[in-house]
Amino acid sequence: MNDVIIIGAGPAGLTAGLYAARAGLNTLVLAGAELGGQLLLTEKIENFPGFSTISGVDLIEIIRHQAEEAGAEIVQEKALSVDLSIKPFQIKTESHTLKTKTLILATGAKPRWLGVKGEEEFKGKGISVCATCDGFFYRGKKVAVIGGGASTVYEALLLMKIAKEVIVICREDHLFGDEMLIQRLQQNQAVQVIYNAEVKEFVGDKKLKMIKIKHSGKESELFVDGAFVAIGSNPDSALVKGQLKLDKAGRIRTNKETGATSISGVFAAGDVQQSGTRQAILAAASGCLAALSAKECLLEK
Repeated sequence: MNDVIIIGAGPAGLTAGLYAARAGLNTLVLAGAELGGQLLLTEKIENFPGFSTISGVDLIEIIRHQAEEAGAEIVQEKALSVDLSIKPFQIKTESHTLKTKTLILATGAKPRWLGVKGEEEFKGKGISVCATCDGFFYRGKKVAVIGGGASTVYEALLLMKIAKEVIVICREDHLFGDEMLIQRLQQNQAVQVIYNAEVKEFVGDKKLKMIKIKHSGKESELFVDGAFVAIGSNPDSALVKGQLKLDKAGRIRTNKETGATSISGVFAAGDVQQSGTRQAILAAASGCLAALSAKECLLEK
């Protein structure tokens, strides 16, 4: 019997493990196949307090070590199913059926990718999914933003304050989203929008150098310093679909002050419940909040 089981081992899940263990709770973290979540795609982080610069892999390793030193048990087993209809809650993994008094879901979100040639090769080497995280590295440079929805417009607006030139590659004949923001984007001379365009391939050596696109039936090449794939993300909430209340995007609905979900004793942290700006520091903070709330829940009972 565990006091708390945490599903997910990104910054939210590992921070939850650290704080739950320090609170004296019998803590188990189910990390799945690998620790880190989306931070594994981040080559360099310069905005996490305490570090002038650190890689996503190294940051995750430090938090993991802290959590284990505090007493959290971290296992690389994947949660296959969760039963929230009975208490204690039950989680089935590849080899066990586990029971827990409280549960923290920190399963994160998966960015959508284009699935074109060269994309996998240059992830973190010129291709990013977060302008807030990585835009700084392209100050005064030429970048592309790929997509056509609200997230594309948002990323491009951030980058036009940083980069020398921003090229938006849109498959449709118009952009979707807030009309005022779209107009602000289109009116900026540093921004070029290419409509009816499709990315065919990413090309480079050790880093991305060029994007091959098909535009109005013709193929062309765009030489850029970086590219941001901005076609949204999918919260990894399939385990609890039909058991917890989700929003239209599939994110777990939570109390912002406690991380509590629609079932008592179940909490969520990180990108699986977080809307708006997605940053490692915010995910970590929500993991701390969920762990402290789980402790309070156990004390009340």
